[in-house]
Amino acid sequence: MEQSQGVFEGSASGAGGAAAARREAASLPEGLSTFPTVLIGGLPITVIDRQDAAQLMVAAARGHLSGSRPYYFTSANGDVIAQTRVNAETAGLFCEADQIFADGQPLVFASRLLCRVQLPERVATTDLFHDVARLAEREGTTFYLLGSTEAENRSAVAGMRARYPGLRIVGNCHGYLAGEALEKKLDEINALAPDILWLGLGVPREQIFVRDFASRLSNVGVIKTSGGLFDHLAGKVRRAPLWVQKAGFEWLWRVLMEPRRLFWRYFTTSPQAIYAILRYSK
Repeated sequence: MEQSQGVFEGSASGAGGAAAARREAASLPEGLSTFPTVLIGGLPITVIDRQDAAQLMVAAARGHLSGSRPYYFTSANGDVIAQTRVNAETAGLFCEADQIFADGQPLVFASRLLCRVQLPERVATTDLFHDVARLAEREGTTFYLLGSTEAENRSAVAGMRARYPGLRIVGNCHGYLAGEALEKKLDEINALAPDILWLGLGVPREQIFVRDFASRLSNVGVIKTSGGLFDHLAGKVRRAPLWVQKAGFEWLWRVLMEPRRLFWRYFTTSPQAIYAILRYSK
């Protein structure tokens, strides 16, 4: 889910070491921050299953105080771990998140072999979206979808409105914004006040977006980074068969589906991720 799905004009410097202050300033409501974490590849991964993750997102959105910074949930897989080991700024951006979900079956396997606490299952954003959407239909939780191309974004929204007729998607926009257009869009999103903003710009653009602009989205409840989610929702990218997902080889399936784009990425990042997981997990 880490491919780039949009660009925007924002600073790429100064991720900084404000993680502790960030967590304190945006601590989850009482009862929502009880999930432990385990260190995998140097990142604190939340020990949680998909259903609890969906409930956590909806509850956090419901408990968000208008005027305060939105909660920031993100996800990690092997490619993300590789990026955070070679780029301290990217690592800092991830460590500022309130929750990091395991969007990769290899992380689940690693927790069973290397960590004091095991991850119960993979929390893939492509699955989590539907878990949250079903809850949102019942509870009236509102969505905004930001990212991907205009055509794919619109297709994703149309598909989800057809699939979940009770789901309130209050707005959507492609991820290619800059300058005045971006400024106006930030104001528009904040005025619409969605409970959950699904942000699909790709790593690390979406994390930089959160750092640079979350403070201007104080009426948004939760920002969930989503990578290439909208491509899946639009039907552009096909998921691997379930048995391939459970075996931990969805990354290989993706390489086979898009070899020209993904082969070199995984060829270079997989060894880095394996080393980081073996060296920096406990």
